[in-house]
Amino acid sequence: MARYNPKESEPRWRAAWADADVFRAPDLGSAGDRPKYYVLEMFPYPSGRLHVGHVRNYAMGDVVARFKRARGFNVLHPMGWDAFGSPAENAALERGIHPKTWTRDNIAAMREQLKLLGLSIDWSREFATCDPDYYGRQQALFLDLYRRGLVYRKEGVVNWDPVDHTVLSNEQVIDGRGWRSGAPVEKRKLTQWFARITDYADDLLDGLTTLEHWPDKVRLMQENWIGRSKGLRLTFAFADAARGEGLEVYTTRPDTLFGASFVAVAPDHPLAAEIAAANPDAAAFIAECRKGGTSTAEIEAGEKKGFDTGLQVTHPFDPSWRLPVWIANFILMDYGTGAIFGCPAHDQRDLDFAGKYGLPVRPVVLPPDADPARFAVTDEAYVGPGRIFNSGFLDGLEIEAAKAAAIARIEAQDQGQGATVYRLRDWGVSRQKYWGCPIPIVYCEACGPQAVPDDQLPVILPDDVTFDRPGNPLLRHPTWRNVACPSCGGPAQRETDTLDTFVDSSWYFARFADPHAAEPINKAAADYWLPVDQYIGGIEHAILHLLYARFVTRTLADGGQLSVREPFAGLFTQGMVTHETYRRQNGDWVEPQAIEMAVEGETRRARLIDGGETVVIGDIEKMSKSKKNVVSPEEISEAYGVDAARLFVMSDSPPERDVQWTTGGIKGAWRFVNRIWDEFDSQPAGPAASAPVGDDPTAMELARATHRLIAAVTDSIEGFRFNSGVARLYEFLNTLRAAPAENASAAMLSARYQALSALARLIAPFTPHLAEACWERLGEAGMVVSAPWPEFDPALASDDQRILPVQINGKRRGEIRAAVGAQSADIEKIALADAGVQRHLEGLTVRKVIVVQDRIVNIVAA
Repeated sequence: MARYNPKESEPRWRAAWADADVFRAPDLGSAGDRPKYYVLEMFPYPSGRLHVGHVRNYAMGDVVARFKRARGFNVLHPMGWDAFGSPAENAALERGIHPKTWTRDNIAAMREQLKLLGLSIDWSREFATCDPDYYGRQQALFLDLYRRGLVYRKEGVVNWDPVDHTVLSNEQVIDGRGWRSGAPVEKRKLTQWFARITDYADDLLDGLTTLEHWPDKVRLMQENWIGRSKGLRLTFAFADAARGEGLEVYTTRPDTLFGASFVAVAPDHPLAAEIAAANPDAAAFIAECRKGGTSTAEIEAGEKKGFDTGLQVTHPFDPSWRLPVWIANFILMDYGTGAIFGCPAHDQRDLDFAGKYGLPVRPVVLPPDADPARFAVTDEAYVGPGRIFNSGFLDGLEIEAAKAAAIARIEAQDQGQGATVYRLRDWGVSRQKYWGCPIPIVYCEACGPQAVPDDQLPVILPDDVTFDRPGNPLLRHPTWRNVACPSCGGPAQRETDTLDTFVDSSWYFARFADPHAAEPINKAAADYWLPVDQYIGGIEHAILHLLYARFVTRTLADGGQLSVREPFAGLFTQGMVTHETYRRQNGDWVEPQAIEMAVEGETRRARLIDGGETVVIGDIEKMSKSKKNVVSPEEISEAYGVDAARLFVMSDSPPERDVQWTTGGIKGAWRFVNRIWDEFDSQPAGPAASAPVGDDPTAMELARATHRLIAAVTDSIEGFRFNSGVARLYEFLNTLRAAPAENASAAMLSARYQALSALARLIAPFTPHLAEACWERLGEAGMVVSAPWPEFDPALASDDQRILPVQINGKRRGEIRAAVGAQSADIEKIALADAGVQRHLEGLTVRKVIVVQDRIVNIVAA
């Protein structure tokens, strides 16, 4: 039999698809009455090169797109580039290359890599966010929001990245550091542009309940970030009445007011500024606070520090009770009122603070079954359930009842009122960077801020800028900044800030509906294609990108440009591809292709191919260029073909989990590709005679297995269990090999032909090039990419077997099919013979096999 040759086959079929333009999504006029399906992977940043981790992400979307197309859907599967951002500007500084050149070169390289993967992408809709055609229309959307009052400009305290020289949103500060640079973030006061995302806080929160096809963990992350909480705003009167009306605080625990021992304000609070103006020590403390982390996690973990202002307030329930006022580094100005009362017994931050400064700790919530005479709080705050005590009129009440009673008393005293607040802050969209979408505003001393007229859009970035030093080069451009005021014609200056790149990705999915439209969004096209039926991307975007896209979609719906309020009906967050890391003795990272492995008993050793130096085998980590543990698509294509790589990343583990890239794994996938080809190559050419399959019991069993396979693979793709579908294909191949074409009866040849015809279509989403070659070898008409998905007969597909998961050392590594009630010994044989299980057992010795009948197989190996 002829060996399958991917180097010859794969380019041939990619060219055939391109010549036939089979992946072009229909325009509205030619959409017909077929249902639509919009599948989209989060578009990539053009960093330069793809690796196998990207292959997994885009292959998942491709499986779904090809499957839905075969099922009769009009499929939209586009690709674009999230092309603005700091890395391009940093490259300009480091390499002396213009950001546009760096970005365009990277796009060209990555486009060819994506095409190498055989993805079913409609390339006619491609765009980059750095295209003036795209960002000019984004400027028009910005001005629409500006006129509607949904974007505004104000001075405020911002997160400043001292390396990237730009402002970061709260969401872009990770553990107190810039999300791209990793530099410790500072607090600064700047005048910035903001989007009123807080106006949509309730809508965004309530909308999460409608997203039934989103992961629960993503919805919970967004819910926590929006952070709706009900509580009380109350004013503590100053003990010195001459200081004014008092200090307003917000609390979610008014039930603990009798446990208060201090009041504290944020370092950016107006009262803190007032104190600092007259007290150098207070000013120095505030300056030190601004160097600290800004994230909730870092504030929680950091040392709690304070400055005693010397001021006092009176307790709202006892005017004779005085509480000191502090400035504290763990209070955030952008939550509530920027001021709190501290109840150390029932809040860990307050307890840590009280312990440091010797403030009283007075418990007021009694745990169930605790003795009120003996209960005390020492090192750990009590935050559990209980009844209120030591609290006057609140004594004996449960927590929720005590909250209501405390709020009622404060409202009756006219000292405050019940309130709902949010953790979510308005989105700061200004960035002090060149490589971004220019904000279409000019400033005139006579007229103030003015929108750039529509007929002057796009405001295009100038190419002739210099990157000889950090900071925004637009500030140093000799002419671009100076313009005439669109209102009075006098001298004016352009806004030199550019938009946060998350603005670019907050509406691109709508532009894909018609990327050539004169207006930003072709509403008719968007009404047809949106929402995105299946969105695929990393969990790292659970808050940043997804929340902003949901917000902007709502603003566009309210402005009449869209009809949907939720942009993504279905969301899938894929796992990462990992790989071992390798380091030389001097600590330098080493690429996998630069080493060779030697196995000595149960020990693996690595050394450099060039020179033989011993290499340290490190942890298994996410593929990253910085640690050089990446494998490129070109390397895999050259050695095994693209389809083998696609098959491996789909088969090795559930798609939401990480998968480890191994040489053994890709070799196993390559062997399977060839086994499939062998079955097609051994079948007599041309359609088989339609002999009655039912006349031959063996042929009938193959027919039943074929229909079971169709049902199983269909279900696995619909349910995003791609590895399960591939496992069924492995299993079915064993069935086919047990019924060879040689010396087969006419009924068996007919059954085999039907089986192979179905198999070619079933493997097409996973290994599309191989499927085309098999389809052609079988003598079928046209290309398999245009063939309908096979249908199964429920009567033939039903069986008395069950799918059993197989675990190796506690980790799920595959599935097998076994008859209901099968003996443990038989199930053990099936499990150990499974190709996927064998791959995971390579280099291991099976110590024990535990079979739980009809439920699971556990293998212990070492």
